Amino acid sequence: MRACWFKNLSMFHRRSLVSAILIPVIVGVAGMTHLMSQPGFAAIRAVDVVQMTGSGMCFGVALFALITLLRTPRG
Repeated sequence: MRACWFKNLSMFHRRSLVSAILIPVIVGVAGMTHLMSQPGFAAIRAVDVVQMTGSGMCFGVALFALITLLRTPRG
């Protein structure tokens, strides 16, 4: 009976991981597609791209930490 429980838990974590990766990728691609369709996109400098990438990474880490904090059991 225990082996079945671990198997189901593993499947749950796999699905959670896939959705945790897939949803932000879809949102990011939609945002990038919208940004690239703007006329001012060609005027963006490389420095701005690096700064936006770094900021996005920091916001992603902060969001992950917040979600992890809210999901951990209290007590």
